[in-house]
Amino acid sequence: MDKSKIKVCVGLSGGVDSSVAAYLLKQEGYDVFAMFMQNWHEADATLHGDCEWEEDRYVAELVARKIGIPFYFVDLSGQYRERVVDYMFDEYAKGRTPNPDVLCNREIKFDAFLQVALKYGADYVATGHYCRREEIPGQGVSILEGADPNKDQTYFLCQLSQEQLSKALFPIGHLTKPEVRRIAKEAELPSAEKKDSQGICFVGKVDLPTFLKQKLTSVEGDIVEVFDAYYAADELYNWQQEKLSSMLKPGKALDRTVHYAPEEKILTTDGAPLGECPFELQDISEEDLKRLATPISYKIDFETETYRSGKKHIKKTRYKENPFGRIVGRHEGAQFYTIGQRKGLGVGGHANPVFVIATDTAANRIYVGEGHDHKGLSRFCLAIRPDEIHWIRPEMAMRPGEQRRYRVRIRYRQPLQSATLLMRESGLYILFDAPQRGISPGQFAVWYDGQEMLGSGVIGQ
Repeated sequence: MDKSKIKVCVGLSGGVDSSVAAYLLKQEGYDVFAMFMQNWHEADATLHGDCEWEEDRYVAELVARKIGIPFYFVDLSGQYRERVVDYMFDEYAKGRTPNPDVLCNREIKFDAFLQVALKYGADYVATGHYCRREEIPGQGVSILEGADPNKDQTYFLCQLSQEQLSKALFPIGHLTKPEVRRIAKEAELPSAEKKDSQGICFVGKVDLPTFLKQKLTSVEGDIVEVFDAYYAADELYNWQQEKLSSMLKPGKALDRTVHYAPEEKILTTDGAPLGECPFELQDISEEDLKRLATPISYKIDFETETYRSGKKHIKKTRYKENPFGRIVGRHEGAQFYTIGQRKGLGVGGHANPVFVIATDTAANRIYVGEGHDHKGLSRFCLAIRPDEIHWIRPEMAMRPGEQRRYRVRIRYRQPLQSATLLMRESGLYILFDAPQRGISPGQFAVWYDGQEMLGSGVIGQ
């Protein structure tokens, strides 16, 4: 194959990863050109991050000049606003937790940007993602985990189609981050020492509530702490626990809550066997799966009482004690919070950290629980609607009634979790071997077979 006749457009961001991707492709003999995309205008009053696109463009242009490749600029801010930012606002307004980076890759980098690159004559678009691409004869293209277990970025590409992957290249997927830095330094690329970008894709590091308040109305509401007594009295919670216990195979034990572990590294599997499912699932009904995947809903009513205080016996009002919970603070809008969130609550007086366990945008309430092992943080099962299920290789799609064992993660950097996927007419159900922390509607659940990412879907509730 004469690589000099293959034209590759590199999405050059000004960072070290895309810079090395462009450099390696040039070294391999491809006909390479770079294109920098601007994805927002601060004048639109839409986004205000720390990441200055003008500086990134300047560095990207220096890199292109150093490598010796043509450099182009494209403004995709209109499409980015419509297809990514507006989606974010809409999802948060509904009390869901979207992932803009996943949408940016599906809608912008490998769609809007790809279409522009093709008009410039490109055969492929290359990016600096840490993942590997493999062509399977007669079955299309698969995506494999990156070689660096601490930088694997397959999660962000979980919604790509075969058509998109057929035009995609990932030149640094076989490298570790230190190796990429070394190559950049040896090649004297201007981005060699540049820090990695953080925050929202192409926006930068922003304060999320401040960002959302640009379009979502701020309305004060109650922060309610939920006590253990609530679960002892909740019908659905008790049914779920009893059902899970009844499904256990002989000799298997059931942990009820998540054992806390900071997600500092992505733990790849290296092809290790999944192990046996702890549950007996042959006779489980679709209705039971629906109930197992239903999150606990919270409704705690607080009554007031009057009392007299101080030497002058001034008449005051307070809430009566409630065994199920108490009001512990105020917030500025339930849509600004997400399940599992710890920071920004302003709730003190607790020995252990306090986390968001649920949000109710209709009632404008957020519910919190104390401690990493709070019952409200843990769930075993989630559901994905049929129209939200995406298979990277369509021939791998599951049929109703089928079940398979895969490893799954529900957010970037989460260690892969063993689970059983059960396909039914009403959708795909994912039942984990162990409870999962902070499952939130709107997140993407992504499943893997060994090191291959097979598919993904939006968590429904």
